[in-house]
Amino acid sequence: MTDSSTETPDEHALPDSNGAAALARLKPAFEQDPHRLREVADRNLEAAIGREVRAFRRQQGMTVADLAQVTGLSIGMLSKIENGITSPSLTTLQILSHAFSTPITSFFRRFEERREVQHVKAGDHIEIERRGTRAGHQYNLLGHIGSNSSGVLVEPYLITLTEESDTFPTFQHDGVELLYMLEGEVMYRHGDQLFHMQPGDSLFFDADAPHGPEVLVKLPARYLSVISYPQP
Repeated sequence: MTDSSTETPDEHALPDSNGAAALARLKPAFEQDPHRLREVADRNLEAAIGREVRAFRRQQGMTVADLAQVTGLSIGMLSKIENGITSPSLTTLQILSHAFSTPITSFFRRFEERREVQHVKAGDHIEIERRGTRAGHQYNLLGHIGSNSSGVLVEPYLITLTEESDTFPTFQHDGVELLYMLEGEVMYRHGDQLFHMQPGDSLFFDADAPHGPEVLVKLPARYLSVISYPQP
């Protein structure tokens, strides 16, 4: 435990300008437009079936050519099915269900599927136990949606560190994680790098590397932690 007078070697901290410059250089071209209105074709039955067929094929590590060989259906036909261009007959769906060892009804599960949403009022967030709990880190789960059509699970937490908290820079888990500092200051380790986190700072990283708060500079400290990983 340290107070705000603690100094850490400058060579371990990444200057703020470096992070901003890196973002400016990258200028990621995101494939998904969050403002795009979903086309009617994306919501129809053929498209829903096509997405399921493609998902089952990829889950089993098959190419379209592999699936064509197993089912006797042409590559062209399978491509049209996966892209929602054609409506497969009941016989074709039965052939595909045998190939994937799944019931025919599984091809329809995303059609008019309910999209979940959660609204948690202030003060109603659930405090849960995680690995850092034993180090005095308080975790409040901000929401949870289980298995869903995106194929991704997300765990959003509000983490609070106090005078009773201890450092714990060795968290390690699957997925990626985003931190957003709300209050206080910490020196946060990721692998062999150390970052001075202040209110308004963010840190986005591969969570498979050891990470966590190494120096508690100014307490109490609060930050958002959003962990994302593929559904098992």
